[in-house]
Amino acid sequence: MSFLPVMLWSDALIWLLVLVALGLGWFSRRSPSLCRSWGRLGKNAVAMGAATVLCAFLLVGLLDSLHYRLRLPSAPGQQAEAIYSVEVLSVLDYLLKDLRDGHEKTYSAPFASRLYAKETLETPEGTVRDFPRLKYGGAHLKDESALMGDVMKRGLYGVFDALLVWMHAFIFLGIGVGINQRKNIHSLMDVWSSIKRKEILGRESRRAILRGETAIAWRGVLLALGGLLIVFLPLALLSGDYHVFGTDKVGQDVFYQILKSVRTALVIGLVTTLVTLPVAISLGILAGYFRGWVDDAIQYLYTTLSSIPGVLLIAASVLMMQVIIDTHPQWFSSAAERADLRLLALCFILGLTGWPSLCRLLRGETLKLRELEYIQAAQAFGVADLAILRRHILPNLMHIVIIALVMDFSGLVLAEAVLSYVGIGVDPTMISFGTMINSARMELSREPAVWWSLVSAFIFMFTLVLAANLLADAVRDAFDPRMG
Repeated sequence: MSFLPVMLWSDALIWLLVLVALGLGWFSRRSPSLCRSWGRLGKNAVAMGAATVLCAFLLVGLLDSLHYRLRLPSAPGQQAEAIYSVEVLSVLDYLLKDLRDGHEKTYSAPFASRLYAKETLETPEGTVRDFPRLKYGGAHLKDESALMGDVMKRGLYGVFDALLVWMHAFIFLGIGVGINQRKNIHSLMDVWSSIKRKEILGRESRRAILRGETAIAWRGVLLALGGLLIVFLPLALLSGDYHVFGTDKVGQDVFYQILKSVRTALVIGLVTTLVTLPVAISLGILAGYFRGWVDDAIQYLYTTLSSIPGVLLIAASVLMMQVIIDTHPQWFSSAAERADLRLLALCFILGLTGWPSLCRLLRGETLKLRELEYIQAAQAFGVADLAILRRHILPNLMHIVIIALVMDFSGLVLAEAVLSYVGIGVDPTMISFGTMINSARMELSREPAVWWSLVSAFIFMFTLVLAANLLADAVRDAFDPRMG
C-alpha cells in the first residue's frame, strides 16, 4: 500500500505541544519547588487515575494526528506519475477500517441486526413492511435469535481478556516498583539475579502498591487502567461484527464518530492554550513589572476586550473567517485542509479572546514578586530587566501557568460543543462532540426517538471533562504555594 504523508497545521501544533510538555518536564527537574509539586501530584491517587484516562484520550488523538493520502491505482498497462486520493486519512482510520467502511443505510440501534425503521421489502410471499437486515451489523448471524447470546459471550470474553491484561500489568508494575526500591541493582544481570532469588517477584512491592505506599500512586493508575480495559476491550471485540453504539442518519457508526471526535476536542483544548499562554504571560509580566504607562495600556486592552460579550465576539470572528475560506477555495487541495483551517481559526479566536483572565492573574502576582528583596537587590546590582524576568519572575509564575493550563482545558472542550451546537463551531464536515450533539438534537423529535448518538457523545465528553476537572483540582492543590 503506497501512501503520501500529510501534515496538517493542527497536526504540527499537536506534536509541538507534545514537545513543549516534554520540555516542561525537563525544566521542572531543574526546579526543586516544581519537583516537590509534581511529587505531591504523583501521590494523589485520584489525580493519577484521571491522568491515566486522559492519556488514553491523548493516545487516540495522537493516532488521529498522523495523516496520509492513499495512492490511486493506475490504469492497466499505463505507467503514469503517482496520483493520490484527495481523501485524507489517519492511522486511526486505518485501525478502524471496519467501522469506517461499515456503512448502513440509515439509523440502527446499538447491537441491532436490523434497521430502526420499517421499509417496503420484496419477499417470495409478496410485498411486506418490515425492518431490513443490516449489511454489517450482526450479518454473521444466521439465526437472529442467537444475537443476545453472541453479544453476551463476546462481552464476557472481552472482560476476561481485560482482567488478564490487567493482571499482567499489575505483575510487571510490581516488578518495576521492586527494582526501583532495590539499591543494589545497577544492570540487567542484577535484575535477573534478583528475579531468580525471588526478591523482586515477592509480594511486598505489590502490597505497597495496593496500600498506596509507593512514591507514585500506582493504585490509582491500576484502577483507572482496569476500568478502561473492562470497557474498551469488550467494545473492541464486539465492534467488529456489531454497531455497539448504533448508527446515525446516514448509517455511519457512532462509535467511530466518537473516537474521531476525541482529536477535535484535544485540538480545541490544547492548541487554544498554546495561543493563549504566550499572550497572557508576556503581557501579564510586562504590566506587573514595568507598571506605569505600560501597565495602563495593557489594562485598557484587556478591560476593553473583557467588556465585549464573548459569544458575540467569537461568532463575528468565526463568520468573518468563514467568508475568507469560502472566497478562496484555491487555497485547499482537500476538504480536510479546509476543515482544518476553520478548526485552527476557531482555536486562535478562542485563544485571543480568552487571555485576559490569565493575564490579570499574572499581572497581580508579578506586582507582588517585584517588591521582594531579591528582585530589588538584582535591580540595585544593575541586572538587566529581561534577565530578571527570565531568571526570577517567570519561574515563580509557573505554578499559576500550569494550574491555568489544566483548568482551562475542560472549559474549552465544552465551549466547542456549545459553539458547534449553535452552528459557529468547527466545519460541518469535521466530526466533533458538538456536531454530534447538534445532529442528535433533531433526532430526538423522531418517533420513535433516536437517542443513542446524543447519549454516547454525552458520556464520552462527560468522561473527558470529568477527568480533566479532577486532574485540575489535584494540580491546583499540588502547585499552590500555600500547600508547600
